[in-house]
Amino acid sequence: MEKLKLHSPDLNQDNIAKIRDLFPGCVTEAADDNGKLRFAVDFDQLRQELSDHIVEGGQERYRLDWPGKREALIVANAPIAKSFRPARKESVDFDVTRNIFLEGDNLEVLKLLQETYLGQVKMIYIDPPYNKGKDFVYRDIFEVGSDEYLKASNQAGTSGDRMVANPESEGRFHSKWLSMMLPRLKLARSLLAQDGIMFISIDESEVDNLEKLCKEVFGSDNVLGNFPVVMNLKGNQDAFGFAETHEYFIACMRSKSLIRN
Repeated sequence: MEKLKLHSPDLNQDNIAKIRDLFPGCVTEAADDNGKLRFAVDFDQLRQELSDHIVEGGQERYRLDWPGKREALIVANAPIAKSFRPARKESVDFDVTRNIFLEGDNLEVLKLLQETYLGQVKMIYIDPPYNKGKDFVYRDIFEVGSDEYLKASNQAGTSGDRMVANPESEGRFHSKWLSMMLPRLKLARSLLAQDGIMFISIDESEVDNLEKLCKEVFGSDNVLGNFPVVMNLKGNQDAFGFAETHEYFIACMRSKSLIRN
């Protein structure tokens, strides 16, 4: 016999669940008046998601944070005035082929794909820079009407280009790497179908940060796992004699709840 429910539904938690589905990074853990942990909306983060300028706020909550995170959200949401151009002379059966090869800055390509392939991609694989302490440079091209962002970006060309380096002399900053990854992961997630999956290769330099970032972008429940992959049985010994034999493979889904075992 089915037991009767002696309380009404928690509509606040239901509404928070809906927000979590749209903006996973805007729902966090917070203590209520009785000290019990519950899901709560990070309104500062939600305002930032819906804004094209930096929103200030310092309320204490559980989340992954770093210098430049708010600017990275602006990059993710800012539109670009560009389009794809077909290369017919370099193509084979351009008008009837079902295969497409896109060449360009990956952030721009992800933005341009939103209109046509939003929520339709079954699988994405990326192999981002590992941030090993050597120079890695990435190029963000976008248009924003925010003086605050141009000032915060340190370098901005007349065409809106932003060149960001992370040299070893700066101590292999994690913040710059996270700021590079955040907008790309958010845009990739929006391209995934509800049952779509994404795989990311990474090594020990940023695996911890990447897994936390994936949990914020996709939601903790949708990060399937962090799988070690043996790359070199002998390993490359460091100064202390430790041999690195493997890298990692992080798998995330758009909505794991839709998959039946």
